[in-house]
Amino acid sequence: MSKVHYHFDHVGSYLRPQALKEAREKFANGEISQEELLKVQDELVKELVHHEVENGLQVVSDGEFGRSWWHLDFLWNLTGFEAYQQEDSYKFHGAKTRTTNVRINGKIDENPNHPFYRDFEYLKSVTPEGITPKVTIPSPSLIINRDHRSDLYADYYDSWTDFLDDLAKAYHDTIQHFYDLGARYVQLDDTTWGYLIQQFENEKNNPEKTAELAKIAEDDVYTINKALEGLPEDLTLATHICRGNFKSTYLFEGGYDSVAKYLGQLNYDIFFLEYDDARSGSFAPLPTIWNNRDHVELVLGVITSKDPALEDVDAVIARIHEAAELVPLKNLGISTQCGFASTEEGNILTEQDEWNKLQLIKTITDKVWS
Repeated sequence: MSKVHYHFDHVGSYLRPQALKEAREKFANGEISQEELLKVQDELVKELVHHEVENGLQVVSDGEFGRSWWHLDFLWNLTGFEAYQQEDSYKFHGAKTRTTNVRINGKIDENPNHPFYRDFEYLKSVTPEGITPKVTIPSPSLIINRDHRSDLYADYYDSWTDFLDDLAKAYHDTIQHFYDLGARYVQLDDTTWGYLIQQFENEKNNPEKTAELAKIAEDDVYTINKALEGLPEDLTLATHICRGNFKSTYLFEGGYDSVAKYLGQLNYDIFFLEYDDARSGSFAPLPTIWNNRDHVELVLGVITSKDPALEDVDAVIARIHEAAELVPLKNLGISTQCGFASTEEGNILTEQDEWNKLQLIKTITDKVWS
């Protein structure tokens, strides 16, 4: 079945309003109840959706207002995982994150009481007719050989494959649950490919190490595709390939060349690809990622969410046409390269800057695709 190509889309996260930050702090200090926190959160999500629609988006998110991290809040609420404090934090280029992490503590399964379901139901209730509410969650690859999250798998599983299969099933059941609640667009955010790009580059003269990295990539493809298998036809499945985004800094750099063949095997409908600066490499890997799949849309993140300066319209249009020499224009779209706030700290720009960026994307989309 043919899928909708939106052309104008946004990765998902938005700056947390001050009122939400204050409410979350009060909740953490025991000064207000969860019910009171959710009341503030819901009001602000409703306002956000209004602005998203007002700025021309056909797909809206809840800005990830219900979570502190883009990934960890989701992961530690799956059955079989727990939160813990690790000894050190992630060192971004120019900033350090908090030390929270997640690890396996039992058999993995969908959590039917996952708090993200409630957040989606609210988002759906305030989304106007004709607009699509989008769910954003981290990819299962964030667990596989990443940051010690799968180190203890052998305490609970007889084999690595059994572990991967359970992880895939937990994801499949979770996505199906979102679908049953009315979701028709689910996006899996993924920094693993950015990590692998960097590692392949670092280890290019070490065949043993590159073979290990290739095995991780193959396990990621296996698990993701198994998770996506057999989901309803009218569900749009997207991924965002990210190189890290924290307080306007980044974790990884390098072009998609070393991972393009794996991305081309993933059964997603939409790929959000970062292309906002020289760190992202050239458009040369696009045909491999697209892999002649007519339903697939590659959303080029040629507008940065890391700083408020607005890109030159003509220069961006020229880049889109450059990409269109490799992949049909109808299979391309544009977005910011990442969200505006992958963690609750957010990037270094203002809420007005966010809307200015989206208005810029809308202007460019109308010129190129209308």
